[in-house]
Amino acid sequence: MSKRVTIIIPCYNQGHYLAEALQSIAVANMELIDVLIVNDGSTNDETKSILNKLHQEGFTIINQENQGLGAARNAGIMASNTDYILPLDADNKIISSFIERAINILDHDLSYAVVFSNANYFGDKTGILKPGKFNLQRLMLGNYIDACAMIRRSAICQVGLYDKMRIMGYEDWDLWLKLAFNGYEFYYLNELGFEYRVRKDSMMKNVNENTDRQNEIETYFLEKYADKLDFRFVFDHVVYQIKKKPLLFLKHIFLKKYFPKYFSRLIGKNKIRKHFIYD
Repeated sequence: MSKRVTIIIPCYNQGHYLAEALQSIAVANMELIDVLIVNDGSTNDETKSILNKLHQEGFTIINQENQGLGAARNAGIMASNTDYILPLDADNKIISSFIERAINILDHDLSYAVVFSNANYFGDKTGILKPGKFNLQRLMLGNYIDACAMIRRSAICQVGLYDKMRIMGYEDWDLWLKLAFNGYEFYYLNELGFEYRVRKDSMMKNVNENTDRQNEIETYFLEKYADKLDFRFVFDHVVYQIKKKPLLFLKHIFLKKYFPKYFSRLIGKNKIRKHFIYD
């Protein structure tokens, strides 16, 4: 049986998490899977030692100077020769059943380029993340699909791989946008696909709490996709609705937030408008 999917694990000074990630993969059908660990210029001795040990155990380690998450994933993609790619962060874990389920979906419908799923939070937060069915409009407003998804390798190569953006953390959103804008379809598998470690010191948390970086990211995407994205229009439209009918707008927000069932009943009876789109 030929290998079907390459699981790519970028690692920058996170060697202490690798054992858990690899254990989660080992439960799966390894006849289907290649594993590539990309050492993105790790500097701490613990990670170097762990990577060296894994290499001695037979794992493929790609070493490169520190270039960031996008470049690390790209190195793994270019070194792979399977039909599908599955990015897995070093501190997360895969649900083994997802791998074969996603392969079957992509095998049987060539229109799909991505299969994404639910996630189980662990670490500093518990619960289930359910992104819901794919919606391009929602994706254009912000990323809601995690990087840990099964992706058709030919589609990634066709759109130009991951962006090597200076501010890391949004490479996956950029890839999803490129795939969607090029006509590729996404399949939402409504079951657990991976486990997502929530850390107080995570890269994304640091980015999201930095206003300068947030504004820089927004500017970057607006300039890159100037013919498709316009966050300012959305903001201006909401401000317009608030100014036009402030009490009615606040009523909508209040009912939808705190009394969603009552809000739905009012909509069903046409007593209240669903949205303020057409004013």
